Amino acid sequence: MFNRILIANRGEIAVRIIRACRELGISPVVVYSEADAKALHVRMADAAVLIGPPPAAQSYLRAEAIVEAAVKLKAEAIHPGYGFLSESVKLAEQCAAAGITFIGPPPHAIAAMGGKAEARALAQAAGVPVVPGYDGEDQSDERLIAEARRIGPPLLIKASAGGGGKGMRSVGDLAEIPAAIEGARREARAAFGDDRLIIERLVLRPRHVEIQVLADRYGNVVHLGERDCSIQRRHQKIVEEAPSPALTPALRAAMGNAAVAIARAAGYVNAGTVEFILAPNGEFYFLEMNTRLQVEHPVTELVCGYDLVHLQIAIAAGEPLPFRQEEITVRGHAIEVRLYAEDPRTYLPAVGKVALFVAPQGPGVRVDAGLTGGDEVMVHYDPLLAKIIVFGADRPQAVARLRRALREMAVLGPTTNLPLLQAIAEHPAFADGATHTGFLTEHEGIVPPAGPPPREVLVAAAILTVTAEPPARDPLAAVWRLGGDTIPLTFTAHGEHRLRVTPQTFGWHVAGDHWHVHATLVRRGDYELALDIDGQRRQFFFARANDGWLIGWRGEAYHVQRPAPLTADTVIRTADQNAARFNAPMPGTIVRLHVAVGEQVREGQPLLVLEAMKMEHTIVAPYAGIVRRLPYQTGASVAAGAHLVDLEPLPANEQPD
Repeated sequence: MFNRILIANRGEIAVRIIRACRELGISPVVVYSEADAKALHVRMADAAVLIGPPPAAQSYLRAEAIVEAAVKLKAEAIHPGYGFLSESVKLAEQCAAAGITFIGPPPHAIAAMGGKAEARALAQAAGVPVVPGYDGEDQSDERLIAEARRIGPPLLIKASAGGGGKGMRSVGDLAEIPAAIEGARREARAAFGDDRLIIERLVLRPRHVEIQVLADRYGNVVHLGERDCSIQRRHQKIVEEAPSPALTPALRAAMGNAAVAIARAAGYVNAGTVEFILAPNGEFYFLEMNTRLQVEHPVTELVCGYDLVHLQIAIAAGEPLPFRQEEITVRGHAIEVRLYAEDPRTYLPAVGKVALFVAPQGPGVRVDAGLTGGDEVMVHYDPLLAKIIVFGADRPQAVARLRRALREMAVLGPTTNLPLLQAIAEHPAFADGATHTGFLTEHEGIVPPAGPPPREVLVAAAILTVTAEPPARDPLAAVWRLGGDTIPLTFTAHGEHRLRVTPQTFGWHVAGDHWHVHATLVRRGDYELALDIDGQRRQFFFARANDGWLIGWRGEAYHVQRPAPLTADTVIRTADQNAARFNAPMPGTIVRLHVAVGEQVREGQPLLVLEAMKMEHTIVAPYAGIVRRLPYQTGASVAAGAHLVDLEPLPANEQPD
């Protein structure tokens, strides 16, 4: 067994592997970028080496720097986690050259399965069906367009290298093909350094089902059942479960055998995942093989009872698999959801400091997180914050446990997708197991529009304000001294809310415009607030913000602000009232300008493309107009809130037909 392992990753997976190393008596060491100098994985490791600036291309994607760090720290092996260089032939080869064990498959297996086109050919040779499509060497636009027209919509255009939904476009109309090819190429080149594409027939309403495989160097290959990863946004998984509610024992055996056949054909060693598309009629097609540990590996661990990271390390150390296929059993049901720093309605990534992070606890709940309160969510990396995993004796119990865990979760600071996860967990179709890859499209609007905070949250904000200590130093609390017995308070959160708080012998009388309640303070801790509101116990999480309060209640997060006094500096007038300004929703890089200054555009026409957190976001014109100004050119880095386009609306009589 190894004495020291270097973890070539960051975030929750680095923390997960550090803990596995500790359990095995192995010293974990890590690498980090300048942005991650104070990150959780750096704080937890025995030692850490700085390998570059914040951008991944200058730090976590530098194979030479990672191998040098391993040599410097005297690590005998490197675990790549997932993402970054986890499927890099170059890193595996450089490890071998330096006499360091790569905890993953051999380079030839990565090469065989790393490209989707090569993997499709290998699967076909192994007798496993693939989706009809084109994966040829001729990658000219003319050939790709011709093949796309031959196959016919609906189509899926995707990067041959990599995964995670990057470099992937769905096409429903022939006219969309050229733009989809261009966008997929650009995104694939930026994410993987490889712009080769595959075109496939898009199977409608499929499930995404994957099989976990393990193989040792002695020819033993097994599968540990399946994971259903059908609920996705932008082709990226957000809910995974094991076993799949759609598989029969016969279908499970067939897909498991197919996955083992592909692993054998590739000469695979270590942990890997073979992914399939499952059509509504029960037919399945090989999609790709991920030659690494998957984000969703915990659900397999919970239903099978094996620690996959322990097994990865043992296999890399030369140990044989400790069990045979017939010894593997699946019990109960596990579900994982991915907590992202992103808007739950638009999926736009968010950044900022995490003011409070409270994970759910209790029976059957596991949380794999890569940060704690006080850490920063940055634009340079994937916005995954944590994974909430639950286990139950059966699927109904697991669903009920997931609902409870998500209500207990609290993240204050950056916007998260927690409301989306709650809406999915509460949806009847999810409870019935009626999921497919278009689930969120079919149930569009599953998260209600953002609106004013509930009455209970406003009451909590009021009590927090009037009980803030010490009052004399707190401008938000000092206002009560001016109003006598009744304390007037104004909050803003999707509108203005005027409250009146009257101290009473026991508690306070809190009144809004059309309501009033009696509130009693039960407990106020450093981040928890318990109130009795009209005889009902309410539990809140909170953190101070510069302009008010961040309040968590029932899994939702609210930013309740106190209006700042009006000064000359706060009164700003725009010189050109006729020109609309489009602000960057997050920090990023301009990767494409679709228009020029002076150009007339129609409603819905793409204006520019902003790349942030490894994904592209297209800014479109909400109305017909004339581009008056483009402050930034292609390649420019922009801050959140930077205005990107000045678009003057066309007069009504000049609107296009």
